[in-house]
Amino acid sequence: MQLDTKLIHGGPLIDPHTGSSSVPIYQASTFHQAQFTESQEFTYTRFGNPTRKALEETIACLEYAKYGYAFSSGMAAISAVLLNFSQGDHLILCKDIYGGAYQLVTEMFPRYGIEYTFVDETDLDSWKKAIKKNTKGIYIETPSNPLLTITDIRGVVKLAKQHNLLTIIDNTFMTPIFQNPIKLGVDIVIHSATKFINGHSDVTAGMVVTNDQEIADTLYKTQKMLGSMLSPYDCWLTLRGIKTMKVRMEKEVENAAYIAKELQKHSKVNAVYYPGLEHHKGRKIHYSQASSGGAVLTFDLGNYENVKDFFAHVTLPIVAVSLGGVESILSYPFTMSHAVIPEKGRIELGVTDGLVRLSCGIEDKDDLLNDLHKALDHVKAASALRKKVL
Repeated sequence: MQLDTKLIHGGPLIDPHTGSSSVPIYQASTFHQAQFTESQEFTYTRFGNPTRKALEETIACLEYAKYGYAFSSGMAAISAVLLNFSQGDHLILCKDIYGGAYQLVTEMFPRYGIEYTFVDETDLDSWKKAIKKNTKGIYIETPSNPLLTITDIRGVVKLAKQHNLLTIIDNTFMTPIFQNPIKLGVDIVIHSATKFINGHSDVTAGMVVTNDQEIADTLYKTQKMLGSMLSPYDCWLTLRGIKTMKVRMEKEVENAAYIAKELQKHSKVNAVYYPGLEHHKGRKIHYSQASSGGAVLTFDLGNYENVKDFFAHVTLPIVAVSLGGVESILSYPFTMSHAVIPEKGRIELGVTDGLVRLSCGIEDKDDLLNDLHKALDHVKAASALRKKVL
């Protein structure tokens, strides 16, 4: 079954009880047990729900996995995975990491006696050097948020297998449409389904998939114990969004590639970060493991005042936390996605006060570009920074 078909038919499409062409919202907390002495599939929505099951089967199918789990947010999904490491374990993570994951690791891991090391994700040797006797897992995010750095998935997986380590990846930016980590040997794949998978900025959700039954059993138990499952209504909305994910994302990627190419020519844009650009240093590796540059790009306007002027004059993209909606979304990582990282750490990562992240929607690409150009007319050139393309 090809991807276009899997998006519609990869999970349950028709309700077996009524013939409905949409899996119903089973908005129930509990289920009648006609024979309470016998086991039945659904008893209590925290343990399982038909609408959630349909979504979990769908995401597993799309990611070439056997098991899928739907959580109440992307961070709930990340937490369900990372908090299953134990006291004395050591985890290696990419240094250019989502702010929420950074906060979880730096604030929660010490409480549980879990060690961690952040490494340069672009350097395979840095992953190797960080491995210790008590290392249990590797966590990657590629392309990374917000600088779109690239990690060699195959290289990290090979290294992990040599040392019997678990591999975990946040695949939010690429989605199953453009990157399939399970096929590359990754053990656990995480998504913030809030973003492109749902795609309409009206759901907060997370997904985790795996091919390993032991991991799957642990994830299910964690989901049940912590109560971090996704509600039936949000599952239904996400299922609806999945059906159009490919056609949405193809347009969003087209827009992002076009705008990245044009912005790199603009005199007031000091740097453009996008894997689809020829001079992006991770481009070759990226296209060996993914099939597009994605729908997110980041660019540098030099300083906070320029960003403030720019945001004040855009009219089409909204300025907000998050990404992946049908509407274009501009974000300011310095005070939004990465605000939890200490300022010195943010700047060392390259998350400066002039950095802007753009998640392209499905608007007309020329309308978007013209709107960005008009906003840039109000920005002062930051001569202190040398213009460059990354």
